Amino acid sequence: MSGREYPLNTLGLSHRFLAGHIREGMFCIDATAGRGKDTAFLCSLVGESGRVLAFDIQPEAVESTRALLMEKGFSARAQVLLDSHEHMEKYAQAGRVDAVVFNFGYLPGGDHSIYTRPPSSKAAIEAGLRLLRPGGVMSLCIYHGGDTGYEERDALLQYLRTIDSREYTVLLAPFYNRPGDPPIPVFILKET
Repeated sequence: MSGREYPLNTLGLSHRFLAGHIREGMFCIDATAGRGKDTAFLCSLVGESGRVLAFDIQPEAVESTRALLMEKGFSARAQVLLDSHEHMEKYAQAGRVDAVVFNFGYLPGGDHSIYTRPPSSKAAIEAGLRLLRPGGVMSLCIYHGGDTGYEERDALLQYLRTIDSREYTVLLAPFYNRPGDPPIPVFILKET
């Protein structure tokens, strides 16, 4: 795949999926910027003529993402916003986004008392689905475990079953033979 290597983990599977669907000039959203890895990856795929929006509610995440984009020379391709992912429709038009990426859980190396929660996560997925163009894709990584992650995992997995199968295909790719609570990759394709 264009000389890139994808490790056999959740991030690698997500990146492999996205690389198969995103091209130069496309418009993508990183709904949970975190440390900026997905934002930078999306910037590398959309090229100089593409655009990426990234969201996070934590100033530390926004600063970290902006620093990584600056280091990689991607600052002009992306806008990093200090806002909740559930508000992404204020920044993009329905049917105009090529890909939306989520990582649910908490900021790596950050405050574990700040984490994604089922009501805003479900609202953000719904917003992202409305923003996707026909043929657009969504990648979700559900990080779970600890005191709060199981509740969100269960709520999101239940919600994903309700997405209209006439408009979207939802694929789960859990790691069944990995110890502990490995993240759950989910891929959504908008059919119409």
